[in-house]
Amino acid sequence: MVDMQKIRDQFRDLNPQDVGTWQMAPRLLTLLVIFVAVLAGGYFLYWESLQTELEVGRAEEERLKTEYRNKLQQAVNLEPLKRQKALVAQFVQALEKQLPSKAEMEALLSDINQAGVGRGLQFELFRPGGVSVRDYYAELPITIRVTGTYHDIGAFTADIANLPRIVTLNNLRITGSGNALGLDAIAKTFRYLDTGEVAAQQKRKAPGK
Repeated sequence: MVDMQKIRDQFRDLNPQDVGTWQMAPRLLTLLVIFVAVLAGGYFLYWESLQTELEVGRAEEERLKTEYRNKLQQAVNLEPLKRQKALVAQFVQALEKQLPSKAEMEALLSDINQAGVGRGLQFELFRPGGVSVRDYYAELPITIRVTGTYHDIGAFTADIANLPRIVTLNNLRITGSGNALGLDAIAKTFRYLDTGEVAAQQKRKAPGK
């Protein structure tokens, strides 16, 4: 039977500076405490690293879920987007057909002139301005002044709107009274750029230019 009194006596008057003089019981207890402390420290350090990995894993899981939802939404909308893109392409193509080429501009100017003459209007001014080159098209303003009746001028503007090519009337100003009216306006027509003009535009926009 273990004599507890003897064991307790071994813990009396221990000199922490001279562990070598300690008896067996204090030594064993000290080793046990150290062993438990090492185990506990290692356990908590390991557990902390696991917690960190868990948090990183959870964040990655949320990121992947969000990415998956976004890609799923894109996949769901893919066909409608394709149809929408096709419609836009058709619309752009239809608009491009209304833009004359550089070679067709002269014929378009003649059409504008004939629209006025055909309505019995007198052209007092028909002056094409300088061409303004935009990103994807060129714009040509034409300063015009015509005289005629109210109905003829109205019919002329309708004819301009119904031309197969795009022509707009801007800065309209009507002068006179009764059947002797004058119309001052700037007609703007547009054409698409030829290959050389497109290349020049791209070169102008290139970095460092």
